[in-house]
Amino acid sequence: MSLKNITDQAFGEYTLSVSEGDPCQLDYFLASNFKTENPSSLKEFTWKKGTKVLACLPVTVQEGGVLTSLDKSPFGGIWTQTTLKSRDLQEFILAVMEYAQKMGFRELRLIQAPKPYESHSDLINYLLFKSGFELQSILSHQFFLGKKKIKKMVDQRFAKTMAKLKQEQAEIQSGFIAQFSFLNDIKKWNLNRGYNFEVDEDGLIRQVSLFPARYFLISILKNQKPIAHSLAVKLTSNSFYYFLSAIDPESGLKNGGEYMLMKLFQLAVAEKSEFIDLGTSDQLGGANHPLMFFKSRFSNDISNKVNWIKFL
Repeated sequence: MSLKNITDQAFGEYTLSVSEGDPCQLDYFLASNFKTENPSSLKEFTWKKGTKVLACLPVTVQEGGVLTSLDKSPFGGIWTQTTLKSRDLQEFILAVMEYAQKMGFRELRLIQAPKPYESHSDLINYLLFKSGFELQSILSHQFFLGKKKIKKMVDQRFAKTMAKLKQEQAEIQSGFIAQFSFLNDIKKWNLNRGYNFEVDEDGLIRQVSLFPARYFLISILKNQKPIAHSLAVKLTSNSFYYFLSAIDPESGLKNGGEYMLMKLFQLAVAEKSEFIDLGTSDQLGGANHPLMFFKSRFSNDISNKVNWIKFL
């Protein structure tokens, strides 16, 4: 099954293009990462009005007649290139469904990004539902939005927070990743706490190698020994994602999460980020309310990542 032979097709005043590669030049860097790993299975649906690109949908071709958005990435879904009306997006969704069905695909799976990454996400989710997509899951992300607000937070709290860390006779460092021993620390500390460690280490090492300037390691040291780590990722050029963290349960460190988050905020200021994504607070039995409460001290917004499926 292949999309290679599909040419541009007109849908009234719109045109749908399907091609290999990354014609939309997505800022979301994992799209380019996937293209580098396996270019033959990455396809782009591009929605145009005249010569103007309105939106795009990167998908990967899976076995069994499945199209899914950016496999092995945090999210994918529809990305817009300009401010759009609901009709523009509705027609795009219907055109993608019609094309996929013509080519014999049986399922279309989308993971729509939270709203800070894609300003139309609430509207897109509504239109996917109205187009017959079924809701598979929702994950709630907590955010801190606003470049000026991030700087204000650092100005008000960073020095006081670091003074508390100094009283614990510890120090904090941050920088690009030079080696990966921190992954062994994180795995060991999480297992000691009874948590699962479900990170694709080989995939992470490959991504860091491809995009070294997008990853920042934050570490707390006591007597020259690491006792906590967290990993921050620039998923987009204007954001930071708090991806992975752990604290040595035998260290006796108090408020370790607070120290690492304040360092993350300082990095975000230096990188001129417009928002920080603190990620999800999810567990098998439901929402992790204690973790959500902790993150609420460092967040001012909540937005959902939504998984959809459409049987064609």
